[in-house]
Amino acid sequence: MSFLPLLLLLFVMVGAIAYFVMIYNGLVTVKNNVDKAWANIDVLLKQRHDELPNLIEVCKGYMKYEGDTLQRVTQARNQFAQAATVGQKTEASAALSSAVGRLIATAENYPDLKANASFMQLQGRITELESEIADRREFYNDSVNTYNTRIQEMPDAVLAGPMNLHPRQMFQVAAQDKEPVKVTFADVSH
Repeated sequence: MSFLPLLLLLFVMVGAIAYFVMIYNGLVTVKNNVDKAWANIDVLLKQRHDELPNLIEVCKGYMKYEGDTLQRVTQARNQFAQAATVGQKTEASAALSSAVGRLIATAENYPDLKANASFMQLQGRITELESEIADRREFYNDSVNTYNTRIQEMPDAVLAGPMNLHPRQMFQVAAQDKEPVKVTFADVSH
């Protein structure tokens, strides 16, 4: 009869180990999903980063009075290139999106530029990339929300600490980027 309690203890131990392994694997999965979601955004940000010099060059010839607008895009692009962490890239990406939005809005004042085939192609490509980035940001935020919830809920929180898992920050838009783009009409006579 002493065999039954030993078998029961062994069954409980194996069950507890299996349960903790399932929790561990689930936490690893949600952590990796957040990393993958960010990597997908990073790929698109790099593509946008690579396209911007072409757009700036096309605009330079037409937008002689908009040096400040072009300079903001260039500065934001350089800031993004120097960003190392996810947080820095998030801030730099928001600044770059804002600067590109201003550039495209300002381009509306230049009919010759709007008629340029290269500009139209680049504007379309960058607009497409911005849309894809927005979609990926939404997926990233969903992944971060799932991850943050899992590491804070019991029993997952018991393993999250020893695994060194900490809450991640969601991708948020800066306050100044929520404001409408201000377009100024310069003298565009050629």
